[in-house]
Amino acid sequence: MTRKNDQVNATLDRIIGERRSHRKFTEKIPPDDMIERIIHAGLHAPFAASAIGNQDDYFRRFIVVRKDSKAMKELIPLVYSEVLTMRDNLAKKMKTNADLKNRAAPFMNRLDTIKSLGMVPGIGTAPFYIIVAEKRGFPPVELQSLAHCLENMWLKATALDLGFQIVSITAQMADNARFCSILGIETGNWALMGCATGYPAETLSPSIRPSLKEVTTWLE
Repeated sequence: MTRKNDQVNATLDRIIGERRSHRKFTEKIPPDDMIERIIHAGLHAPFAASAIGNQDDYFRRFIVVRKDSKAMKELIPLVYSEVLTMRDNLAKKMKTNADLKNRAAPFMNRLDTIKSLGMVPGIGTAPFYIIVAEKRGFPPVELQSLAHCLENMWLKATALDLGFQIVSITAQMADNARFCSILGIETGNWALMGCATGYPAETLSPSIRPSLKEVTTWLE
């Protein structure tokens, strides 16, 4: 391995190790060029070509929403309402399903926190809310493609010293007609995922992971 490759790999290892979930952002607005570089990384993530028909199809779209924009003000109550509906439906199911009650308790706590806050963290709390739309196909593997896309974007944001937060509730908005209308996409044709990004307001401690020996099995 050449010295150049050593440097490239060391840089990549550092970026992967520094990738964290930032949920607090400063008021400073990153330049549009930074956001475009993050999107460029997402655009080049793998996608399920065979599932959507052909590799030339328009398989992925990005919608950027600024913090204080008209679109953001319209999206905020729609997403918050979806969280409340999700919370109420889950609460009803948990009343008659003891196993679900145990397994879903941490998630219900999260929904209760959002309800008490009166807003969804990441939507309107960071300078940018980026929504990624992935074309639905068969077999339905668009969520896997979105995961690849968001990981690329996350690593690029880390390399740019920007904070990054996955906004997973975005996935639940894919069949919301009003939400999709604001984004300018056809309801039901796309799977969605979102993220928030901006300059981080705090320095987070390094992530803790088990050793490789603890999680790796070599089969002969």
